[in-house]
Amino acid sequence: MTTQELRDHWARALRAASGGTTDLDPYPYADNLLSRWAEPQRKYHTTEHLTAVLDRIDVLADHADDPALVRLAAWFHDAVYRPDRSENEERSAALAERALAEAGLPEAAVAEVARLVRLTVGHDPADGDTNGETLCDADLAILASPPEAYAAYTKAVRAEYAFVPDEAFREGRAAVLRHLLGLPRLFRTPYGAAHWESTARDNLTTELDLLDPA
Repeated sequence: MTTQELRDHWARALRAASGGTTDLDPYPYADNLLSRWAEPQRKYHTTEHLTAVLDRIDVLADHADDPALVRLAAWFHDAVYRPDRSENEERSAALAERALAEAGLPEAAVAEVARLVRLTVGHDPADGDTNGETLCDADLAILASPPEAYAAYTKAVRAEYAFVPDEAFREGRAAVLRHLLGLPRLFRTPYGAAHWESTARDNLTTELDLLDPA
């Protein structure tokens, strides 16, 4: 999406989530979020990643109980991102709570968006949490990329952690991969399970073998 297409996407999602009751100008909020997604420390968690997640939510939207709230959660899920900090999801959720309350969304809608953002810490939604399943599947769909795209993804992740020595990065990345492979299912939506699960597990296993050949 172009910048203007992303701005318009945000505006539509905000209006849908509010039930069309807000007359607040949505674009300053979009611009603030887009400036965050364009910060220089980001190599993978960029507007390209945001766009990819939004596109995948479109594919999975029929699974969600409230697709508009899932889309807003996608906008916020990495809105605060510093690779040298561990509280990014919590700070992103807190940002969503402040911004969406200010934008006039109902309290329950604000709470749901923040809950969804926090779910992306572990990508392990409860069974039947269709909003959470949709967001987490959309966020993890990169793992099912073809080999060239998956290699570009891992290269970008390493670039974000360029300040971490190689051995420490390998240990940390391997722990993340083991966590993901240890989940009973990576993908909870029917589409994700059918189209992404097998390829993603192959990619993760291959990357783990390269990081930790023993």
